[in-house]
Amino acid sequence: MIYDVVIIGAGAAGLMCAAQAGYAGKRVLVLDHANKAGKKILMSGGGRCNFTNLGTTPQHFYSSNPYFCISALKRYRPEHFVELVERHGVEHVEKTPGQLFCATSAKDIVHTLLTECEWAGAEIRLSTQVTRVEQQGSAMRLTTSIGKIDAGVVVIASGGLSIPSMGATGFGYDIARQFGLEVFATRPGLVPFTLSDSWKARATELSGLSVPVAVSAGSRRFVEPMLFTHRGLSGPAMLQISSVWQPGESISIDLLPNENVAESLREARQETPKRQLSTWLGERFPKRFAQALLEWYPDHDLARPLAQYANAALDEWAQRLNAWQLKPAGTEGWRTAEVTMGGVNTDAISSKTFEVKGLPQLRFIGEVLDVTGELGGYNFQWAWASGVACGQAV
Repeated sequence: MIYDVVIIGAGAAGLMCAAQAGYAGKRVLVLDHANKAGKKILMSGGGRCNFTNLGTTPQHFYSSNPYFCISALKRYRPEHFVELVERHGVEHVEKTPGQLFCATSAKDIVHTLLTECEWAGAEIRLSTQVTRVEQQGSAMRLTTSIGKIDAGVVVIASGGLSIPSMGATGFGYDIARQFGLEVFATRPGLVPFTLSDSWKARATELSGLSVPVAVSAGSRRFVEPMLFTHRGLSGPAMLQISSVWQPGESISIDLLPNENVAESLREARQETPKRQLSTWLGERFPKRFAQALLEWYPDHDLARPLAQYANAALDEWAQRLNAWQLKPAGTEGWRTAEVTMGGVNTDAISSKTFEVKGLPQLRFIGEVLDVTGELGGYNFQWAWASGVACGQAV
C-alpha cells in the first residue's frame, strides 16, 4: 500500500488535513484506532460542538512559543470554517458572543468533514492500529494492523491525552520522541477542580448552583460563571483558570466582580442602617448561596443590623466576597479534561507547513503540539487552521 500522505488520527485536525491534501491531488489515507471518526467532536459542547470562535486571535492560546500559531490562524480564519459548514447546510447558533455551536447536533460537523474527505478522494480506515513509524530514505513506512504502508508524508494528528475513554493515548508524543523532538510536560487543561475536606462538603451541598464570578491565578483573569459540583468547582470560569493554575496554588474568586463590596457595605450601612447583612447578601446571590455564606462565616448575630458592623468587619466580608482565596485539592484529571496543556515543542516545527525541520516527510498538527486554546471554540479553530495549513503544503 503506497500513499502520498498518511494521516494518523481521524479527529478534527486530521480530517481537515485529509480533505485539503485530497483536493490538492494527493493520494491520502487516514488511520485511526477508534471505531468511529471524530469521537471528541461528537461529545464536545454537550453534543452540539462549539466549532469555532469568531473572536479568535493568537492571544487566546497558550504555548511556549506564542508566535507559532499566528501564521496558520491568519490563513484560515473562523469565517472560512463558517462558510464551509453553511455550504453543507449546517445550521448554527451563537450562544455567547463569538462562540458558534451546531443548532442541532455535533454529528453535522463530523458529517461535513467526512463528506469533504469523500469528495476529495481521501480514504479513511478505522479500527486500525499503528505499531511502528520509521523513515525509509525520503519516505516513511508504517507497520499497522492492516499491513505495511509506505507514505511520502506522515502527519501525526493523534491529539493529546484528554478524555481517555474516547481513545486518547500518548501515541503522538512517543513518535515525536522517537524522532528526537522535545515534548513538554503535559497536564490536563480546561478541567474541573476538586476540593477536599470541609470545602468539598460545602460544594456538594450547593451542587448544581451557578454564580457569575471573576477568577484569577497568576496573571490571568476570567469573568465567567462558576458551577458547584459534588466534587468541587466547575463551569466556564473554573475550566478557564485550570489551564494556568499550578498544583498547590490558590485561586482568587471575586463573587461580585462588578461591585466594590467594601464601598457598597459602607453605603448600605449609611443609607439603611437597620438592614441585616443576610438581606444584603440575599439581594446579590441565589438564596441557597447567600444562606451558605452566612453558615461558612458564622462570626455574627444574624439579626444584627449593618449599623452595628465596624469598618473592620465590613472589610472582612469584602475580602471574602471580592477576593475569596481557595486552594483546590487538584483537578478531575484526564478523565474530564477537554484539552492537553504542553506537548510537542513547536520550535522543531515549521509554522507554515507543520513539517519537522530537517524531516519534511513527518508533520504534526492539532492538539499534539504545544498549542492550547482557551475555552470557547478556539481549540477547534486551531485544529481547522493547522489541518488546512499542513494539508495544502504536503
